[in-house]
Amino acid sequence: GRITIIPEQFTRVYLHWMENIRDWCISRQLWWGHRIPVWYCQDCNEPTAAVEPPQKCAHCGSARIYQESDVLDTWFSSALWPHSTLGWPEDTEDLRYFYPTTVMETGYDILFFWVARMIMMGLENTGDIPFRWVYLHGLIRDERREKMSKIKGNVINPLDTIEQYGADALRFAVITGSSPGNDIPLGTGKLEAGRNFANKLWNAARFVIRSLPERLESAALPQELPVEDRWILSRLDRLTERANQLLEAFLFGEAQGEIYEFIWDEFCDWYIELAKIRLNQRIGPSPHPVLAQTLETSLRLLHPFMPFVTEEIWQKLISHLPADETRPESLMIAPYPAPTGRRDSAAEEEIGLLIDVIRSIRNARAESRLSPSQRIEARIHTANPSAMECHRQAIEALARVQPLAILEPRKQKTDKGAQVMLVRDVEVVLPLAVDLEAERERLRKDREVLEARIAALRARLDDEAFLSRAPAAIVEKERAKLTDAQARLEKVGRRLAELR
Repeated sequence: GRITIIPEQFTRVYLHWMENIRDWCISRQLWWGHRIPVWYCQDCNEPTAAVEPPQKCAHCGSARIYQESDVLDTWFSSALWPHSTLGWPEDTEDLRYFYPTTVMETGYDILFFWVARMIMMGLENTGDIPFRWVYLHGLIRDERREKMSKIKGNVINPLDTIEQYGADALRFAVITGSSPGNDIPLGTGKLEAGRNFANKLWNAARFVIRSLPERLESAALPQELPVEDRWILSRLDRLTERANQLLEAFLFGEAQGEIYEFIWDEFCDWYIELAKIRLNQRIGPSPHPVLAQTLETSLRLLHPFMPFVTEEIWQKLISHLPADETRPESLMIAPYPAPTGRRDSAAEEEIGLLIDVIRSIRNARAESRLSPSQRIEARIHTANPSAMECHRQAIEALARVQPLAILEPRKQKTDKGAQVMLVRDVEVVLPLAVDLEAERERLRKDREVLEARIAALRARLDDEAFLSRAPAAIVEKERAKLTDAQARLEKVGRRLAELR
């Protein structure tokens, strides 16, 4: 009970090994290692074991002795690591301070070879356990979850990978989707995602830093903040609390995933774009303090996962922040963010609705294959026009809408040919200027293609021979294709119904 193994199911494995202990051959014929402290007598052939090299045989007194040439098993030597590196057998300050340590992290495949033996040696030599928590990660496999081997040619060389994608991208890829004790698939998709995320963060940070004055006058935020500022700070505080909870539970993959989603989606894709409107049009209070604070906190949250790019950005950012004697010289030793309780549910609800409205218009534009630069007319019917009016500039800029009418809810709907979307309790009407018959014909062709694709996928997934022979990953991929095609067919059907 003094040591907790994560995930818990490996506790049973550990106890099974310890309750069924077997003899251990501790000698190895290697060039390097701890020499076995045993000497043999050339006269009586009896062995002598001693801590200090003996001068003579302990049995007959002969001086004609020689040491065993074998060395100790690697795992025997490694088992001494938690305390021998701290000065043991001397009673050093480091040994008293650092032993036992808190967390030991390693792969589940060496739970018995290394972890169990460190516990044995620690208890035997010091009388205390070497660590309180054991976190076991899985093995890294290829993207098909097959074991890497030179024969298969699927080995990913980390040095080559770092050269191509960067060290941070490799770290990101390994942690993505990971969970305690489960194997980790690694392939180019994850590596490219890690590199893209690093680039996204770098470009966003470059914009923020370039927009800042040479030195912000104060790190304190104004009492009255625009709703988008209150929204991002509230979302950041929720993320901070969640990240701490996940890290304390050793759920590193989930923690990285939530930090990634916040930085990529909420901070980069939404808050920075909303802040640009205020910066470009010079309206309202400056977003600089909130931009700087959100970026700085995000860097500290992400640092354990992507230390190199976050450190580089942080060093550039702090030169623009108010002088602070308590600020550490490196992000590496900066305290991890803690939640402040700065929550604003109303702001989250308001900006959440705004984002959904803009997304609905963007999706409609994409379905109609409109040019990104083309502005379209839009009408928004809402029970609270004044609240939506506050976001007129954001909708016009981010959804490429002009003109935009924000109106009360309507009783009669006469929008033949228009695209109508219900976003929560808000109605968005887009009277798109398209050739209705040509659009209907295009949608009919899309429907035919999708129906044929769905039929082919269903036939394949109904084939018992395919299901029994194909790898599970391939079967799952085909099922995902079917689900996607069905969703697209449903969307095409809805659009055709709107155009009748």
